Amino acid sequence: MSDLATTDMDLDTAMDRYRVELTGYCYRMLGSSFDAEDAVQDTYIRAWRSYEKFEGRSSLRSWLYRIATNVCLDLLNAGNKRARPMDLTAPQHQASAVLNERPEVTWLEPVPDGRVLPQTADPAEMALAKESVRLAFVAALQHLPAKQRAVLILREVLAWKADEVARLLETTTASVNSALQRARATLAGQSLRDSEPADPLDADQAQLLARYLSAFEAYDISRLTALLHEDAVLSMPPFDLWLQGHEDIAAWHLNQGIGCKGSRLVPTTANGMPAFGQYRPREDGRPGHTPWALQVLEVSDGKIVGLNAFLDTARWFPLFGLPEELDESYEVQ
Repeated sequence: MSDLATTDMDLDTAMDRYRVELTGYCYRMLGSSFDAEDAVQDTYIRAWRSYEKFEGRSSLRSWLYRIATNVCLDLLNAGNKRARPMDLTAPQHQASAVLNERPEVTWLEPVPDGRVLPQTADPAEMALAKESVRLAFVAALQHLPAKQRAVLILREVLAWKADEVARLLETTTASVNSALQRARATLAGQSLRDSEPADPLDADQAQLLARYLSAFEAYDISRLTALLHEDAVLSMPPFDLWLQGHEDIAAWHLNQGIGCKGSRLVPTTANGMPAFGQYRPREDGRPGHTPWALQVLEVSDGKIVGLNAFLDTARWFPLFGLPEELDESYEVQ
């Protein structure tokens, strides 16, 4: 830990250097992009109010992490816990599927890469960072008690030393090591599915995504399902419904989801993974397309293993900088 705070530093500028990594930390803790940003803002407010008591006995970075951890623990102690549909219900079959909507606070939220992933020139470091914000991993973290969650993120993701984490949490190194062992055991029991981070330099992945875009926009469901792993999953928060396997996913698109025919897709990234803003044809019959879903794709071994369609576009499209609508002249860049 370096970058000791000094009284002649501009505190706003100094703290802003850590905004992205702190947001990433709070996002992993809370599972909500909006809660994470609120937590960082609360961290900075608390830092300003208590700065006179900060005498540079630790680095500014570690002091901010201490405050952010306390903010997150307060929120988690209030009962906040985020989940995916797969954590809450069994898979349904298309023919009998029921759309049951749950409150927004139920759901693990997607997040733009730029909000939580500090830029680095090291490809291996960036790949690890992306791995640590993927939906499945952040969802698994939600199964950990709050302090175990903090310990695992600080030790395994951010590479803090055990004694540094102990000082931050005001506990012993032995307690930190014990908490880490328990957290690892819990995660091992979650059977996390592998998924590959978005990589524009990966020719095979780029080809897969191009084929997906082409098949979806043509609404060629045979071509689309050929790109899916045999036990791929489709989920659609805020509904707790989820479907698994080619047959049910194909049937959904051809029945309840037929309104997606004629959609356009705008590429983006979310949680370190490939994503698309989906726009459906206007319901009033006029030319153009309006927002329908943020699709976050999980990819493994050249196949799509997860289709996560986040339907609250009023919430997600502004956050991801996606257009309010598409006119007929839109072309994929």
